[in-house]
Amino acid sequence: MAEKSNGINWSVLWKSDDWMSVWIGFFILIFFLAGATMSLPKWKWIGDGSFQDKIVGYAKKVDSAAKDAEAKAEIALKDQAAALKAALDAKDRKAIGAAAGKMEAAAKEVKDKDFQKKTAKLAAGIKGDAGATVGKVFSGENLMKALYLFIGLAILGVIGMAFMGLPVVKFMAGFPIVFILSALAYFVADNDIVSFYGLEVVFWALIFGLLISNIGNVPAWLKTAVKTEYFIKIGLVLLGAEVLFGTVAKVGAYGMVQAILVIGVVFYFCIWFARKVGLDDEFASIIGASVSICGVSAAIAAGGAVKGDSKKVSHCISLVLLCAMPMLILMPIIAKAVGMSPAVAGAWLGGTIDTTGAVVAAGAIAGPEAMSVAVVVKMAQNVLIGLAAFLLALWFTFKGHAAGGEKPSLMELWTRFPKFVLGFIVASIVFSFFMSEAQATSVTGITKGLRGWWFTLAFLCIGLETKFSELVKMGGGKPALVFLTAQAVNIFWTLLLAYLIFGGILFPAPTF
Repeated sequence: MAEKSNGINWSVLWKSDDWMSVWIGFFILIFFLAGATMSLPKWKWIGDGSFQDKIVGYAKKVDSAAKDAEAKAEIALKDQAAALKAALDAKDRKAIGAAAGKMEAAAKEVKDKDFQKKTAKLAAGIKGDAGATVGKVFSGENLMKALYLFIGLAILGVIGMAFMGLPVVKFMAGFPIVFILSALAYFVADNDIVSFYGLEVVFWALIFGLLISNIGNVPAWLKTAVKTEYFIKIGLVLLGAEVLFGTVAKVGAYGMVQAILVIGVVFYFCIWFARKVGLDDEFASIIGASVSICGVSAAIAAGGAVKGDSKKVSHCISLVLLCAMPMLILMPIIAKAVGMSPAVAGAWLGGTIDTTGAVVAAGAIAGPEAMSVAVVVKMAQNVLIGLAAFLLALWFTFKGHAAGGEKPSLMELWTRFPKFVLGFIVASIVFSFFMSEAQATSVTGITKGLRGWWFTLAFLCIGLETKFSELVKMGGGKPALVFLTAQAVNIFWTLLLAYLIFGGILFPAPTF
């Protein structure tokens, strides 16, 4: 929404989803900073067959813990480990959970702190797996948590809709369906077999949305609750609190050097190739930002900066998510097959896969050290979202002036700058420099889960808004061609940089 010619239209502060997402995001952060707590519903479940398959592995670890406890004269722990071993041998899931809980309690009394931590973690893991049943997911306690979550998200959604002057009643008619479908995505994603293959919740949310929109038609009453940008922008403001500058600093300049070189080269190539095939700079910028920076977040930021068509942004987001799935599965497998070091593998994954969640999933497949490097490298790219958005706003403002438009002003630059990115930056600065790490992590420990929910709602909405027939029609397939070609360049260029920067060739290999 633009400023009036005779002054500033202050109503943008509450009528645009850009600003409203900032206020809602800040409200959530302040609410939990003030000491509020919230327990989110748990969706993890392990089928009986899968649990039985794990028993042999559990038994070996528990037997080893019992022998170590005997050697250390920790008789209470030894006895509880023996009881757990007997329950495992009997394959009684309920008894296993109860025995694991008693072993965990006994482990906490162990004198050797390292051994205490190791055995308590083992017992807690077995207890958690034993209790992760479908019945637990659909228990009254867990469903009440889901209900409270629904009420909270619905209230925040309604507040935003009311201030923005959008139909509240119609929104509330469709939002329960959006929430239920998102909850179903969590239920599917948190099955142990599905999660093992890294198929995260946003993937299933997108799939459910795509199935509904492409097999049938999304009814008009549901479309009012399909608020992709509003949901995802709130999530991005919350993400800002998680992207701490201190975390990025742990990799020194390495991660930032790679991020700058990846963004510069890949974005330039994307603009060049897009022009060659006939795409406009607006579409090229959105695609270039998504491929070179961090996928969905960057696509939204770039779309806001260039005042892009929302259909182009949604189109690009669909390409990002559809491409991320095979990448997160295949790339870590390739990294292991060719013997990449964890640092190189992590830098490659973090620099190429376009969503933070997919980066975490791919890193988990590659190994814990690779995952930590991948996440920090991705964070280094996330930090540059604001700068990239500002530079795009600057470019398009002066581009319009060169084409015969009005002389660009600071107000025009401000109008183009996506305000939710400002919220992202402010949240990151406040949580990085104005509070202790313990205080910051206590808040983000809760808001991270809520951020995941806002993202899941948004990705479901992306699916509901996307028809494959329209994807093919848009630009005659040229956007998909540009995206896939730029992604291929990104994969090989980032791989080279990962070896040069993290592989000990140009600089000493970093340790993590």
